[in-house]
Amino acid sequence: MLQTSLLATAGIMVGGAGRVASPRIEALIARMTLAEKAGQLSCFNDEIRPVGAVFNPVVSPRGAEAMLADIRAGRVGMLFNGYGVAGARRAQAAALESRLGIPLVFAADVLHGCRTIFPIPLAEAAAFDPDLSRRAARAVARETTANGIHWTFAPMVDVARDQRWGRVAEGAGEDVLLNCLLASARVEGFQGPDLTKPDALLATPKHFVGYGAVRGGMEYAAVDMSMAALRETFVPPFAAAFAAGAGATMASFTDFNGVPVSANRPLLTNLLRGDLRFDGVCVSDYDADRELIAHGIAADEADAARLAILAGIDMSMQSGLYQRHLSALVEAGQVPIAAVDQAVRRVLILKERLGLFDDPYRSLDPRAERRETGSKAVRDMARTVATRSIVLLRNDGDLLPIARRGKKLALIGPFGADRANLNGPWCFAGDSARGIDLATGLRGAMGDPASLIVEAGSGITEPLPGGIERAVAAARAADIVLLAIGEGADMSGEGNSRVEITVPAAQQALAEAIAATGTPVVVLLRHGRALALTGAVRDAPALLATWFLGEQTGPAVADILFGAVEPTARLPVSFPLATGQQPWSYDRRSTGRPAPDAEPMAAGRSHWRDAADRALYPFGSGMGYTRFALSDLQVPATIAAGAIVPVSVRVRNVGTRRGEALVRLDVHDRVASRTRPARQMKAFQRVTLAAGDETRVELRIAADALALVTGDGRWQIEPGMFDLWVDAGAGTEIAGAFRLE
Repeated sequence: MLQTSLLATAGIMVGGAGRVASPRIEALIARMTLAEKAGQLSCFNDEIRPVGAVFNPVVSPRGAEAMLADIRAGRVGMLFNGYGVAGARRAQAAALESRLGIPLVFAADVLHGCRTIFPIPLAEAAAFDPDLSRRAARAVARETTANGIHWTFAPMVDVARDQRWGRVAEGAGEDVLLNCLLASARVEGFQGPDLTKPDALLATPKHFVGYGAVRGGMEYAAVDMSMAALRETFVPPFAAAFAAGAGATMASFTDFNGVPVSANRPLLTNLLRGDLRFDGVCVSDYDADRELIAHGIAADEADAARLAILAGIDMSMQSGLYQRHLSALVEAGQVPIAAVDQAVRRVLILKERLGLFDDPYRSLDPRAERRETGSKAVRDMARTVATRSIVLLRNDGDLLPIARRGKKLALIGPFGADRANLNGPWCFAGDSARGIDLATGLRGAMGDPASLIVEAGSGITEPLPGGIERAVAAARAADIVLLAIGEGADMSGEGNSRVEITVPAAQQALAEAIAATGTPVVVLLRHGRALALTGAVRDAPALLATWFLGEQTGPAVADILFGAVEPTARLPVSFPLATGQQPWSYDRRSTGRPAPDAEPMAAGRSHWRDAADRALYPFGSGMGYTRFALSDLQVPATIAAGAIVPVSVRVRNVGTRRGEALVRLDVHDRVASRTRPARQMKAFQRVTLAAGDETRVELRIAADALALVTGDGRWQIEPGMFDLWVDAGAGTEIAGAFRLE
C-alpha cells in the first residue's frame, strides 16, 4: 500500500534543526585563510579525468596541471563530471598536499546510470514503483562510486506540467504524489543506510525551486507563480527528498517572480533553511551565479558573488566567482565573515558525513572499479527497469503479444538498428556501443531471426533517398510492422525545449506510407516527453511508449512484444491532443464552465476552438495483456478530522492471462476556500492476480493529505465533501464520496 501526507512533505518543519559541527571542523575553520575558505566553496569541471563530452558552454578552462596546482593551493573544494579511479586518486593526493590537507569531494551528473545506462528517470517513473526506483538507484550508486564519485546531482524532482520543456525527461512527471514518492525512494537508494560506506552516493534533489514551471516550457526562462502554487505543487517533492536524508540540493537557474533563484534569499534562506529546515549544502547550477549579470540583477562578477552567498548559495559551480572575489568582498565589509564560515561549515560537515576526513581515498579502489563497472547485477537491473518502464497505450484486436514463431516482422524506422539514440540525454560516461538496439534484441528473442526485415525508412528529421519505397516493400512482405519512430536523443534534456512536441515530419510521412499498405502496425515510440500524436501514429492498432530505455532497450522491448513480460507501466505525463494545449495536466483546477464528458466541445464551455479540454492519453494511462474489473467500493460516509480515510475495493482479473493491476485513488474537494484540482491522485497500489482470481485492495489516505494552502500561505484542512474515484485502467473506474468533519 502506498500513501503520503502532502502536509507532512510540503515543507513545514521537515528537516533537522541544523547540524552541529565537530571540533575537527571548527578547528579547521579557525585555521583557514579567506582564500582557503573560498576554495572550499568552489567546484569545477574535472579536467584531470575529462569524459570528452561537453554539455554546457565552457567556462574558465584551466587544464589538468593548472587544476592540480590550484588543488594543492587549497583553491578547490570539489570536482565534478570526471570519471575513473586513477585520475581521482591523483587529484586527491594533490588535495592532501595542501596546507590543511582537506580532501576533495567528487561529484557528477548521474541521472540514470554511470557506465551502465538505465532508462531516463521519466521512463522509470512510468513503473509507478518506488521500491524499483530505490533498487535501481542503489545499483547505480554501486557502479558510480566504484568509478570514483561521491556525490550525484540527482534526482531531479521538478514537477513538470509543460511537455515542451526538455528537462521533463529527467524527472517523475506531472503528479505531485508520484514525484514525492520517487524523490524519497531515489534519495534512499543513492545514499544507502550509511553515508560513510564506499558505495554511498550523496543525493542532490534539484532544482530548488519551481524550475518545472518555466514560461512556455522554454529552458532557463522565467517562472511566475503564487506562493500557494509553489508550496502545494513544487515544494513537496523537495520536502520528501530532504525527509529521506538528502545531504545537498541544487538551486534553479531561473528567475522566480522577478528574482533569479541564485540571488533569491526568500527561497534559499527563508523557505529552504527556515520552513524546510534543510541543513545540507546548497550548490549553484553551472555558472548560474555569474549569469546574474545577464539577468540584470548583478552589476559585475563581484556583485554576483555577493548576491549569491548572501542569498544562500554555499558552493559556486564552475564560474570561479567565489574563488576570485569572496575574499575581497569580506575584507570590504560587503559580505559578513559569518556567512562565509556558515557555508564552509556546511561543506566540511558534508565531507565529514561522507567519511572523507577519515578515509580520503574512500570510493577510489581500482578493484571495486573493475568489479562493479558493467557487472551482471547492474545490467540485469537496467533490463528489469527498462521492461517495467514500457507503457502499452493501445492494442486493438489484441495484436500484441506477438508469437515468437510463425510471423514475418518488418522493423521499420530510424531507431530499428540504431544505437546512438538508445540512451537519451545525460549519459556522460555511457558508451552507446554497449547498447543493445531493437533489431539485435528482437533477433535474440525470436525463434527464427531471419523472419525479421529491417529498414530505416527515414532519418530522424530528414527523409532518406528511396527510404520510404524500401520500407513500403518491407511492410508489404511482412505480417506485422514494428514502426520504431520518435525523438532523437538530442531532442530531449537540458536546452532542448520544443515549440512543437510532434513526431518529426520525415518520420510522420514514413508512418503514413506504411499505414497505407494495410499491414498491421505496432508503433514503438521513442521519446523523452509526452508527444502530440497525429495521423497514422495516433491511429496505429498498437502503440507502445518506449521512451529512452538505455543499454538494455532491445531485450526489454522484445520481452514485452513477445509476451515474456506483461506490460505494467502507466504514463507519468499526459499525452495531449495538440501541442497548443501545453501546459496541461490531469490535475488542473476546475473552471466555472466545465465541458460535460458527453459533449466535450459544447458551446460556451471550457475548451479550445479546435480541441476539447482533455488529453489523448492522460496521466496514468496504460494497459496490459489482461483485463481487470472493480466492484464493491467501500468508504465511510463520514471521516473525523485528523483520521485516516480508509478505502477498499474488490479487484478481479477477468482476462485470460496473469497480470498486474495498478489500483489508483483520486479525490476532488467539492467546496474549498481556493479552487482545487479537478482530481488528484492520493494513493495507489499494485496487485498481481492470475486469470479469474480476485482480491480486496485497501487504500488509505492520511487526512492531512487533503490539506490545501490558504491565501495567506498556511496549510489547512478544510471540512466538507470529497469525491473519489478508484481506477484500474481500461474503463474500470468506480466512484464514491465521503464527508470530512
